[in-house]
Amino acid sequence: MLLVSSGSLADEVAPPHFSLADLSLEQLANIEVTSVARKNALLSESPTSIFVITQSDIRRSGANSLPEVLRMAPNLQVAQVDAYRYAISARGFNGSVSNKLQVLIDGRMVYTPLFSGVFWDAQEVMLEDVERIEIISGPAAAIWGANAVNGVINIITRSAGNTAGGLISAGAGNMEANVAARYGNKLGENADYRIYAKFLNRQPSERADGGDQEDGWDSLQTGFRIDWQSGADNLQLQGDAYSGEIELPAPGHRETAGANLLLHWRRELGVNEGVAVSAYYDYTSRDYPGIFAEHLRSYSIDFRYHFQPLPAHSVQWGMDYREAKDSINNTPVLAFLPATKNLSWYSLFVQDEIKLSEKLLLTLDARVERNDYSGTEFMPAARLAWYIDNKQLLWGAVSRAVRTPSRIDSDFYSPGLEPYLIAGGDGFESETAQVYELGYRQSLQAVNWSITAFYAEYDDLRTVEPNSMGAFTLANGLTGVSQGIETWGSWRLSDSWQLNAGLLIQQQRFNLKSSSADLNNGESEGNDPSHQWKLRSQWDIADDKQLDITVRRVGALPQPEVPAYVAVDARIAWQWRRDIELALTGRNLFDGQHPEFGTSPLRTEVERSVYLSIRWQQ
Repeated sequence: MLLVSSGSLADEVAPPHFSLADLSLEQLANIEVTSVARKNALLSESPTSIFVITQSDIRRSGANSLPEVLRMAPNLQVAQVDAYRYAISARGFNGSVSNKLQVLIDGRMVYTPLFSGVFWDAQEVMLEDVERIEIISGPAAAIWGANAVNGVINIITRSAGNTAGGLISAGAGNMEANVAARYGNKLGENADYRIYAKFLNRQPSERADGGDQEDGWDSLQTGFRIDWQSGADNLQLQGDAYSGEIELPAPGHRETAGANLLLHWRRELGVNEGVAVSAYYDYTSRDYPGIFAEHLRSYSIDFRYHFQPLPAHSVQWGMDYREAKDSINNTPVLAFLPATKNLSWYSLFVQDEIKLSEKLLLTLDARVERNDYSGTEFMPAARLAWYIDNKQLLWGAVSRAVRTPSRIDSDFYSPGLEPYLIAGGDGFESETAQVYELGYRQSLQAVNWSITAFYAEYDDLRTVEPNSMGAFTLANGLTGVSQGIETWGSWRLSDSWQLNAGLLIQQQRFNLKSSSADLNNGESEGNDPSHQWKLRSQWDIADDKQLDITVRRVGALPQPEVPAYVAVDARIAWQWRRDIELALTGRNLFDGQHPEFGTSPLRTEVERSVYLSIRWQQ
């Protein structure tokens, strides 16, 4: 389900300041989204559980990194692990190496085949250039491929034509400081471009025992984007390069670096007919002194074609190929064997949207995907939408999704020299999920709300099993069930004041298979809160002043135990001139510090912080 809280369609062409009175909630609920079916669709007609964070939401949040922005999504669980690491998931299975979430930036997959998760410190996009973030909770593997088991995060940046002119932002506080700059202009008659650079510094976090984690973090990123349009053709070319340093307790530091290049081409062939091709190259490097170093090169190409063969049918099909080549410097601490490996994935998908009547729409999706570990996987989905009227939607879905094996499942060894205590499983299979969903959404002029109930059955989850050599092997010895309700809504009390709220309640049960003797006794999964809620107030105090306050509660984590906490964040902004905005942001205002993830006493305590920023936009 989708609800937009405060973003603006006019953001692309409006001056930096944005008023809540510019658009009604009803208008905001009818923007276009692309993550549901990989094509433009009205938000109000999208039969899935989806939440959108707009550019206005990002600006008013005062956040300086993607993980902090994602805290606004009521259908995500976000926990800060230390100064640079975050645990982010949807519908449970959270951890610093969460592996059931597909994350994309402008269609480029950013998860690593090392563990099927995301290194969030390497995803420092310039937040001022983000158009919106579409967050699907629930399976989307039939559309986005394996690993989209519990959700999809699709970060969509603005076109170069909508970021013309200059922008400089800077800020500093007791925990972080950053500066960013962007410039955009025309490039000939049919093209636009922009270039940007961003630097972020984050101070070391504090341990629960009062010690310094020595995990301070510096990150520098730069990039460009070019958009060209001529007739029915649209071309998008963009790239980024980054480097970072993370402190270590011993002399030295961890180093990260990377670069990517992305190309999108789209042509409209007629009414309800078009073709699109996407390709990208991605390089990442991570060096953890004394532990391991990884160098990864990824290539991908994707083709899609949509058409309408019959009046009641809208068909889309496509195919894609992806390859990853990694080289790992192993150490006596741990190893990935073989140290160098080439992995490939290729798949074919088809979608048919069938209009059963004026109010009923049936969507059938299917994807067949081949990988080097578990072979061929089949991921189907069926969705039925009932458009009760132009303000109400009731929908249901049945889906199958898989999390394919990664290097850590099959090729991981610890210690890095024989005899091994833990070894990857040569026969490790894909983890699977069968998911049932029922949702309802209502969009009115002053009130929007949505609710989704879900029930998911998981099989072949990862366990650590003893072997005949007295060591342990990774295997598929666990099953599980997850069920819950997620709901959110917005209420426009006046032209200057809006309230947004969200709630997630979930239960999880896990059982070992009869053949399993799991080292963790089946407790390696399910370290998730049983509930979380958040309330956000957005108030335009005056034409040139804004006040935003967020209160959020996250329930306790069971294993390892982390107590529940309540956090209050606030931001006050003053539009000093039309082109200059000053803002003061405070986080955890009524709590000196609290843990969000990890084992005491060495886990990080998230501290109270204040941050003063200035933004100039031409």
